[in-house]
Amino acid sequence: MNRLASSQPLRHNAAMVAHFNRETHAITNGLWPLAGVDEVGRGPLAGPVVAAAVILDPDAVPDGLDDSKNLTAARREELFALITESALAVGVASATAAEIDAINIRQATLLAMRRAVAALPVVPVSVLVDGNDPPALACPCESVIGGDALIASIAAASIVAKVARDAMMARLCQRYPAYGFSSHAGYATARHRSALTAHGPCAEHRYSFAPVKGVWFRTGKAPLLAGIDPAFQSARAGADEIGSERRNPVVA
Repeated sequence: MNRLASSQPLRHNAAMVAHFNRETHAITNGLWPLAGVDEVGRGPLAGPVVAAAVILDPDAVPDGLDDSKNLTAARREELFALITESALAVGVASATAAEIDAINIRQATLLAMRRAVAALPVVPVSVLVDGNDPPALACPCESVIGGDALIASIAAASIVAKVARDAMMARLCQRYPAYGFSSHAGYATARHRSALTAHGPCAEHRYSFAPVKGVWFRTGKAPLLAGIDPAFQSARAGADEIGSERRNPVVA
């Protein structure tokens, strides 16, 4: 059987929160393969914005697909493994904090989505994207508000993107342990804000986001920041492509 054009009847699995109806429509109307796309990480103070694109196998759709925000971390990990094992194609890509600062978070998000679609080993004929701001692609692309809780392919992409970004932030926590990235994934928690006050930002922070914006700026060479323990400074020294220096805040 050609898995890209299954002739078998496709029905919604009751165990799935998100449905497979749009994918079924794509198969029967010549719009298959269809990729679902979603992103995670628009709001954090640090780290990349990450996007995923997923083309599910119509004959092996994992049960329980839903918006990643509605799932526990353990369940996301389980579904991530099922999706990456069974899907016809998975693409994951990101835009860095420096790119976010250079082109703004909206454009960086669209860039990450385009990169994720380009990373698919199977070229999609159509794409569905969560939200209301689809990227410009070579194939038809439709945005669906709340699509990560409604459409199986988008739900799968939201899970892959979330698990992938969490893993990236855990690795960044090893490189920059003072900030605790593994516990908050770069979001503006009290612990994260306290670390920013004590140590200033690292190269993975977004200098276009408050409270860093207007107080710190990127430089070509990373200075050692006052108040950071020697082990952290040793791990950080020479590792940053872009560093930071403090500016005196402008008082109106």
